[in-house]
Formats: sequence, C-alpha cells, structure tokens
Amino acid sequence: MTKPTKTKLARKLRQTQSNAEAIFWREVRGRIVGGFKFRRQVPIDKFIADFVCESAKLIIELDGHQHADTKDADLARTETLETKGYRVIRFWNHDVYNNLDGVMIEVLAELELASNREL
Repeated sequence: MTKPTKTKLARKLRQTQSNAEAIFWREVRGRIVGGFKFRRQVPIDKFIADFVCESAKLIIELDGHQHADTKDADLARTETLETKGYRVIRFWNHDVYNNLDGVMIEVLAELELASNREL
C-alpha cells in the first residue's frame, strides 16, 4: 500500500471537514471577508493547514477538543509554519459555534494588519 500524498490527503480532509470547518468555510469562501481569498486544507511543509490566505500570509487553525492534549505539537507546528512566513491564529471549535461574529472580527483584523504591512 502506498502512502497517500499530501495533496490527496488534503482533498480527503476537504471532503470530510468538521462542522466547525464547514461553518468557517461558508464565512470566508468566495472572497467574502474583505476581498481576501482563502483556501482550505492546504499542504505547507509537512503539515496541512486548515485555512490559508496566501496574500496575507495568514493561516487559521480550528482546534477541537483533541488539541487540548497536543499543545506542544501544536506549538511546534505553529513555529514551523511561521518560519515559512505565515502568521498562525487558532480558534477552538466552540468559538466558531458560539462566537462566530467575534472570530470573524478577529480574522478581519488580522487580514487588515497584514495588508497594512504590505503598504
């Protein structure tokens, strides 16, 4: 049996996204947020990032309860992605469910900061 490629795995993750990912994707797809384009389940280095806005070099990670036990691994992942020039922000799934407006305000603020840095 061959090992699946990162691209194949990313496609599979898109097809089996969590409820929180589906909700967030509806909010950011189609350049809805400030005209910024997002992609989902994007292979970067040895990881697959949940959501990526390339123009802002911003990665959004949505974390479920399983991440409560993987803080060190998540920190290492974030550090690796930051060495690739990305800013990584994380939200808990329950934040997407219970405070979607607050999540989106924070995401838009990060996007605006990134676009101001380019000026």
